Amino acid sequence: MKRFARGGLGMLAAAALALLCALQALAVLRMPPAFFPSQVTVRLAPGHSIELGRAELAAPQADPRHLRLRRDSAGRWLIASASGVQGLRVEHGTGAGERTRSGSLALQAGQRFRLGAAQYTVDSASDGLLRFGDGSHTWEYDGALLRRDGSVQGACPQSSPGQRLAGFWNRIVPASLGFERLLSFGGNLSCATTIGNADAAAGSAGIAFSDGVPTLFAASGAGRVPLLAEVDGVPADLALRELPLAGVSALGVGRTRLLAAIEGDTLRLRPVSRVALFTDTRAELPDGVSWQWQARQPWQLPDGAPWAGAMAAICGLLAGLLGWRSAWRKQPAVALRFGAGVALALGGFALLLAVRAGQAPGIAPTLLLAWGALWYGLHPRRPNAVLASGVMLLAGGLLLQLELGTAAADTSWMRHFQKTAAATTLGLGLVGIAAVAGLAGLRTARRPASQARVEWTLLALAGCAVLALLVQVGWGSETGVFDLQPVEFAKLALTVLTAHCIALGLGAGDTRQGKGTLLRWLRLASPALLFIVLLAVALVQVDDYSPLILLLVWGAAMLLAWSLAARQRLATAALCLLAVGVVGAIGLLRAADPGQIAHWNFYGERFLVWLDPAAHPHTGQQLLLGARAILEGGWMGADGVFGLAALGASAPDALAIPAVQDDFAPSFFLNRHGLGAALALWALQALFLCALLQAALRAWMAAAGARDFRHAWQGRFRCFVLCGGAAFVFGHFLLSWGTNLSFFPIMGQPMSFLSAGGSHLLFFIFPLLGFGATSAYSFEENQSCRSTSNTNPWAR
Repeated sequence: MKRFARGGLGMLAAAALALLCALQALAVLRMPPAFFPSQVTVRLAPGHSIELGRAELAAPQADPRHLRLRRDSAGRWLIASASGVQGLRVEHGTGAGERTRSGSLALQAGQRFRLGAAQYTVDSASDGLLRFGDGSHTWEYDGALLRRDGSVQGACPQSSPGQRLAGFWNRIVPASLGFERLLSFGGNLSCATTIGNADAAAGSAGIAFSDGVPTLFAASGAGRVPLLAEVDGVPADLALRELPLAGVSALGVGRTRLLAAIEGDTLRLRPVSRVALFTDTRAELPDGVSWQWQARQPWQLPDGAPWAGAMAAICGLLAGLLGWRSAWRKQPAVALRFGAGVALALGGFALLLAVRAGQAPGIAPTLLLAWGALWYGLHPRRPNAVLASGVMLLAGGLLLQLELGTAAADTSWMRHFQKTAAATTLGLGLVGIAAVAGLAGLRTARRPASQARVEWTLLALAGCAVLALLVQVGWGSETGVFDLQPVEFAKLALTVLTAHCIALGLGAGDTRQGKGTLLRWLRLASPALLFIVLLAVALVQVDDYSPLILLLVWGAAMLLAWSLAARQRLATAALCLLAVGVVGAIGLLRAADPGQIAHWNFYGERFLVWLDPAAHPHTGQQLLLGARAILEGGWMGADGVFGLAALGASAPDALAIPAVQDDFAPSFFLNRHGLGAALALWALQALFLCALLQAALRAWMAAAGARDFRHAWQGRFRCFVLCGGAAFVFGHFLLSWGTNLSFFPIMGQPMSFLSAGGSHLLFFIFPLLGFGATSAYSFEENQSCRSTSNTNPWAR
């Protein structure tokens, strides 16, 4: 019966995956032809100038008049912002070369600048400290604190709890350990790191340290107040300041990056990111500007030596593994699966690097690589509910990101699909390697690792997580650091540490306290410490409260799992009542008067937008546009056939939703495929969560029937890791659906599997899938083995 059930599960999963792959192929085949400029050529004679913008540079996010190019009488090229509404980013060199922005100026002693009627004079600008004044007050700024006449300014009234916490931290630690806070000018109040200026709006100008040098910059935007700064002794509007183009390797215009090269009277610009797409090769361009057209090639293969070397390494590795004469010599299927996993992992990593470098292959080769990873992950020989449902969700997310890419009018949206495909290939390859290696390890070693080794490994995991979080706070932002999100890895570390502590606590009657080998503080202190660090990062680094809610959901779920395992009926009942109370509180908030919430200091604006989005059309844009897209989708999608007729077609209204590839991906899904398809997605998500909980229950039962303490601990540990992972995934599902359907106030959390892939997939989802797969296989292996040891080796 079990074998029949497994066969039925495998056939059903294979049929569903084949359907999703067919839809992805149909989206690529129905993709209309598109063209974009591969090179923009500008010819300019000495003494002449020209203004370029969105239409001339094929830059969708640029202004109609964005930059001004000029050649002086000596023939030198100069560039400046045309109106100061949007600035320019200028790069010198390649790789990690120097990056500057227009409208900025390095401050020196004796320099003066004026904003409105206020004039400021720089007294000193040493490394890491700036002193300046306006005749009435003297300020000192070190990148973390602003002192007026020697006294630190108090927090602003509208400061969030995280900003107040960061300000308090900066007061008690040296400047080198403080959180970097921008000095801004404008507004009617001087507080925190803001200098009030009644003539200018808040944020009209700012000062930040760049490599220890204080840099003044002018804010962009309509209605700005000119920031006059002395350049070579002459006051000039800093936002319109000209920069020499000689030595510039790339320009940033809006969100479009253009590689630059000067050849006499000709400037050649090559757009490499976020380039507008056109249906034909016609465009109205001014005199002196011409385009070289290029058609979008779905089957474009990667070029360059790095890709050739990577492919050769993969083929060589596969050949070596297939001919490997080792312990798996009598198991060619196992060796082949291991080699395929290594090849997929290397291919996914190479694709990830290529996407990062802007040299990714076309859509079709990327999709073929992702298909290979999906079918590899399905593993029909040993169908596993966790892995099968996870693969289905990954395929659905790839389809959504592919639809976003084909529906967009510029090239940047396809990057989200390519990044998701690369992460999927790399992750499923590593999951397969872990499953095969774990199964082989179980067959060769029946005894788990020693307690000291386990706890030292967990200690190293916690240390890496805390270090990564500190790096994000020091050098990153709420979007991460170096294009990574250390918070996702910290969530994994927190889950594993907590599972270890609960597993030891529930087995306290089976062991004696060790002397010297057991790191007792790790059992209690490290999960709590990591939890506190995560809360602090959420308060300081993130401008919303969604990480706090996510951590509270996870904490409540883990407490519920512990109370059920420990048979604490009172705690279980209290948690259930708490959940009912939270649901009732959300209902009461939904019916609350916006006037009562307007005085809240704790993210009150988000609650006001949630209750009355029409009164906040700017801040409530996500909610309003998402609700409109969901309403257009109805039950059967905007096309009336669950999105089948719209595959490969454009969707400008849905793509206008901010962060539609991440936080508001469900809104696009409901618009394109309708509520009927969403019900199927909800069922698949529920199946994934149930599969995780079923695997956790089987691990708990295995622990209860084990005769050896080590196997009992291992079963409990696996149980609570799976429970913790399911709690975090459930939290992501709950917050994302609740935000998109307006059940909850606006919160920025991506939906697992559906949103654009990245750190959440690589650092949390795939480790969870690998753990679920190896736990299922180990349970089957342990059914056939019986331990005869009743001693306690953990006390050694």
